[in-house]
Amino acid sequence: MNTEPRVCTSLVVHRRRCSVNFVPVIYGRVYNSRSTQSFESLLGKEGHGFNSDSTARLLSHWAALVPQRNQVDMEDFWTFALWALKTWLYLVISLIMIPAMFGFSLGISEAYMNILVKTLEWATLNIQKVTVERTLKASASNGLIQRDDGSMEKEFEELRRSRPKPLVGGDFALSDCFYFTRKGIESIVEDEVTQRFTSEELVSWNLLTRTNNDFQYISPRVTLVYGIGIFVRYCILAPLRITLACIGLSWLVIGTSAVGLLPNWRLKFWLSEWVHVMCYRICARGLSATIRYHDSENKPQKGGICVANHTSPIDIVILCNDGCYAMVGQVHGGLMGVIQRAMVRSCPHVWFERAEMRDRHLVTKRLKDHVNDKEKLPILIFPEGTCVNNTSVMMFKKGSFEIGATIYPVAIKYDPNVGDAFWNSSKHSMVSYLLRMMTSWALVCNVWYLPAMHQQEGEDAVQFANRVKSAIARRGGLVDLQWDGGLKRSQPKVWFKEEQQKQYSSMVVGDDSSSHSD
Repeated sequence: MNTEPRVCTSLVVHRRRCSVNFVPVIYGRVYNSRSTQSFESLLGKEGHGFNSDSTARLLSHWAALVPQRNQVDMEDFWTFALWALKTWLYLVISLIMIPAMFGFSLGISEAYMNILVKTLEWATLNIQKVTVERTLKASASNGLIQRDDGSMEKEFEELRRSRPKPLVGGDFALSDCFYFTRKGIESIVEDEVTQRFTSEELVSWNLLTRTNNDFQYISPRVTLVYGIGIFVRYCILAPLRITLACIGLSWLVIGTSAVGLLPNWRLKFWLSEWVHVMCYRICARGLSATIRYHDSENKPQKGGICVANHTSPIDIVILCNDGCYAMVGQVHGGLMGVIQRAMVRSCPHVWFERAEMRDRHLVTKRLKDHVNDKEKLPILIFPEGTCVNNTSVMMFKKGSFEIGATIYPVAIKYDPNVGDAFWNSSKHSMVSYLLRMMTSWALVCNVWYLPAMHQQEGEDAVQFANRVKSAIARRGGLVDLQWDGGLKRSQPKVWFKEEQQKQYSSMVVGDDSSSHSD
């Protein structure tokens, strides 16, 4: 005789003696009175007639009701998740998105920035009190070697004045070799180009682990604040910013595609500018961006070219938050391609195929055609051709200065204390960089609009580009460098090496050339 039904029977009978409604009580959240009646019909009101057949019926009834309980639990879970998502979207749209669309604020960003600034000031004071010896000294060169602001020619002239002039042989002396040897060793240890493609050093820790220095344990309070900051940045700010970025990009694609269906009337161009600016404002709020625009009377006008120093792809969001521009770039695929095709339907942006980018004459012609139409938006160009770490401005490519259009210089300077805006494309992908930005504290920057500049008589495109670059560097408090940003990924060109050799030769020879000519 099989004993398994007896075990089940005795177990159920024993439990039923304790309470007739045992099973309905345990699963009371799922079973109703109808379920209780079905159990009682299986067991009998007083438990009489309980046998192996009733046990089998009871177990089969349990097997039928347990999936119902799981199904109800899943329905409750998805109902709660849907409610939470709706509530989240309602708050984001009403408190952030709608104010951003119309260019006003409810004071939430200002309150957050005030709390953030006070928190960072408190952390800085505690760090300085606990470990004064660890406090970093500010360095203008942003590196290991301290360099003077003067040029090499001035340094070499002062060096020669400080020693007696030789009676014969001109200004050259054998000791000049030591000066060039020292400069060569400095360039090997830390050159002026490589350090412009690394994150900017901070004077004090900003409670982010992305600074280049290895900050050590300070105090329990600073560690606690750092832990709270991780929770705030990754669990509150990151989901909020990702939501706003998705809304902004989706609205950009949908809005520009819808506007592109309209005929080419004045209303279409007005709606296109409004949709572009509105979407960029939503994306700027998604980065907790605090932007201060200076000298707005010098804003770029239609039929001109806006040139600016380049730190990050977010530079486009920063500038377009205050006005609409026509973009210039290469045609991409994937999500970027979808955005480009949607944007060009409503606004005449200048996109090139990969093969067309190599044809300088074609690029120049299309840019000229664009700026000659005074009804089209100003073109936004970053002449450096690469991202620099917000400490300097590198050589401008001369292409945009050969067109003969009005140039509107713009200087952009980010505050590194609340977040590192520099994109090191050789180290981080675009997705990785955007995630880093969305988990930073905030984005604070200043934008200066400089007066319009024109090419002067007798001035070639290279000289014009250098003059504009120097003006941007002075206004933004950046270092003006003559080096090409293309050295980030390629070797120096031959003509550039020859120019440097001629410069060194003239410095070493000095007045010898004039004496030999006599």
